[in-house]
Amino acid sequence: MRIGVLDIGSNTGHLLIVDAFRGGPPLPAHSFSEPLRLAEHLDAEGRVTSHGIDRLAKYVAEAASQAEDKGAERVLAFATSAVRESGNVEEVIDRVHDASGMRLQILPGADEARLTFLAVRRWFGWSAGRLGVFDIGGGSLELAVGADETPDTATSLPLGAGRLPRRWLDRGISQDDLRREIRREIGAVAGPLLRAGQFDRAVATSKTFRSLARMCGAAPSGEGPYVRRALHRADLAELGVVLRTASDAQIAAMPGVSAVRAHQMRAGAMVAEATMDLFGLETLEICPWALREGVLIEYLDHL
Repeated sequence: MRIGVLDIGSNTGHLLIVDAFRGGPPLPAHSFSEPLRLAEHLDAEGRVTSHGIDRLAKYVAEAASQAEDKGAERVLAFATSAVRESGNVEEVIDRVHDASGMRLQILPGADEARLTFLAVRRWFGWSAGRLGVFDIGGGSLELAVGADETPDTATSLPLGAGRLPRRWLDRGISQDDLRREIRREIGAVAGPLLRAGQFDRAVATSKTFRSLARMCGAAPSGEGPYVRRALHRADLAELGVVLRTASDAQIAAMPGVSAVRAHQMRAGAMVAEATMDLFGLETLEICPWALREGVLIEYLDHL
């Protein structure tokens, strides 16, 4: 069965087409992504701008065409933080549907955390024990904890690596003030997540964490998904000092960072370091599976 998963995130639109087999992992067959940066295409009232909607609609139309050309039987299309929190969410959905014939489903933050947790559980298996899963997206930070396939607790915070630079610049606050705000917001949910005890395995996933790990010396993506990758707090602290004064061009020259994401890495590093500090984590393992795989796994389980 060939299935497409279309993920409209706050940073990037990503179509992943896989061949799904019962009893085996989904095998990637085609990928098409574009840096939409929707978190940066919001007006003063939090509405996606007309330009942002046009870019999104054009991308989704092309993604739908590619999915058809590649023989996908179905495309699971969803949108996360930037669209679900916009003041004109219905307009966005309708205009995208008119342009592409595809209607985006809005994924709540708790479901985003839950499905990412499911993907991580399937990747590491039951031997991983009690999992703590952390995901820094463009618009939000997802956190989930549990010992089963469904987490005991799953929550989402507005601390995305794409959202924070805009919040920082629009309000004219310092990096120190931003750091304090990040830690207050994460600190408010750390207690409930830790109440049932520490994790047997702490895992990070998605692009920001993968980039931070690569910047700190982890293996490049070209070595394949089965190479063990990790992010260590000591290395991240050293990187944070460098990022504090580095220019966007200097950050873009670092391993694992694309030019379009360079300006987000300072805020992403602040969120990652605060997460590791407040949850008492010295190391986060990097999982190659994340939300898209979670959406696909849940769909296949329901067939």
